[in-house]
Amino acid sequence: MPELPEVETTLRGIRPHVLGKSVRAVTVREPRLRWRVPAKLARELGGQTVRRLERRGKYLLFTTDAGCVILHLGMSGSLRVARAGEPPGKFDHVDIVFDGGACLRLRDPRRFGAMLWTHNAATHPLLRHLGPEPLEPDFSGDYLFARTRKRKRAIRDFLLDGRQVAGIGNIYANEALFAAHIRPARAAGRLRRAECDRLVTTIRTTLKRAIRAGGTTLRDFRGASDRPGYFQQRLKVYGREALPCPTCSTPVRMRRLGQRSAFFCPRCQL
Repeated sequence: MPELPEVETTLRGIRPHVLGKSVRAVTVREPRLRWRVPAKLARELGGQTVRRLERRGKYLLFTTDAGCVILHLGMSGSLRVARAGEPPGKFDHVDIVFDGGACLRLRDPRRFGAMLWTHNAATHPLLRHLGPEPLEPDFSGDYLFARTRKRKRAIRDFLLDGRQVAGIGNIYANEALFAAHIRPARAAGRLRRAECDRLVTTIRTTLKRAIRAGGTTLRDFRGASDRPGYFQQRLKVYGREALPCPTCSTPVRMRRLGQRSAFFCPRCQL
């Protein structure tokens, strides 16, 4: 699933082709995504200029004078700039064509993504309850320590809750916890203040490194240039069950937390 670094990589790739550009046409070939693409999208978006292009958690926001497109890549989606005259593929569901000929194409084989229209992104149900961005100053050791007090929930699951912090994702939560020497299953409320400071630092470092590497390609992700991400080559524990820990050579373990896998070194993480 595209997580924060993959979405940020996509944003940076499409920005030169989208920001400040006017929409010439919108073609919806398959509206049945996770939520149906609004029938009014082509009418509302057509002729509008993209004034701002932002990421909020795992969502991309295309803001115009008339409203905002909210886009989510779902489990297998990608957003790229198609070549002029390039015919759409089987899973290319939506095209947004800009003046100058650039075509922004949404590909989503599993159709778990979304492309919605709103007049006020800040109050939209998908966005209004999101926590702070992990790369912004509001996400700090003070914040994490205060929010985790008396919480029995596993710290990995706490980090995946978008109401607490927006968009980290399972891959990067596992990697950041390894770097911070904290077990994924440890109760969030048991973290000491110094550990919260350290975890915030490793989250930021992990995300920034992943963004520089173009994200992680484990199955379907491709960036705006249709290139895979390379951060998977730097993963320390995620997806490495039974392989040696890069620090101490102890075999990495995996356990289920909720509905997702958590990976950790039983010696390095406490």
